[in-house]
Parts: sequence; structure tokens; C-alpha cells
Amino acid sequence: QVQLVESGGGSVRTGDSLKLSCAASGFSNAGREYIMGWFRQAPGKEREFVAARAYYGVPTLYEDSLKDRFAISGSSLKNLVYLQMNDLRPEDTAVYYCVVRKGDMSTRAGEYDYWGQGTQVTVSS
Repeated sequence: QVQLVESGGGSVRTGDSLKLSCAASGFSNAGREYIMGWFRQAPGKEREFVAARAYYGVPTLYEDSLKDRFAISGSSLKNLVYLQMNDLRPEDTAVYYCVVRKGDMSTRAGEYDYWGQGTQVTVSS
């Protein structure tokens, strides 16, 4: 059973940066089959795809509107995935979830098998 634990959220001001971390455990030996990524959910809105990366780092996939400010990275050896968020805006306020699936890249929330508990990011103007 894959378990995901996020950290790094918090309250920041417009223009600030944050780096979220996600520690994964419980991968099978076929780690290369996994996709790790991030979704977010703002109050009253549906979950939104943010970014994803293959287990060994490439390829990566981003929500188009975020790719100039957000960057996904990680370590396959340590089963870690990060989300560097720059130039944060109030509209980035949301709960950010670390996710994992086996298979190909996907932007669909329903195709991810494992979800972390989420970490709150709040951006004030």
C-alpha cells in the first residue's frame, strides 16, 4: 500500500515562493511504473491538476497556466517529489495533494490511485 505524506504548506504573501515536499512509501519493486504528481483544490472548486513526473524524473507534465511559475522535481532513490512554487498569487490558495498512479501520465484526478492528506497553501495580497 502506497502512503504519501506532504509537507511545506503555509501562509505567504503575493510574490513569495514555497516548496512542497511529498514522501512516499510502500512502492513495489517496479517503481519505474509509477507517476508522481500534484493536484490542488480551492474552496468550492474541483480538484485541479498541477504537475506530474515519471518515477525517474522524465517526462514531466504541467498544467499549462502554471508551468512558468511551478516546477516539479524529486528523487527516485528517496521516493520524494517536490513542487517549487514561485511568484505565488491569491488564486493559488488551495489544498495541495500529492498523488501517485501506476501507468502513463494523466491529468485526471480519477486516474490517480493514491492521495496524500493534503497541505494548505494560503496566499494573501
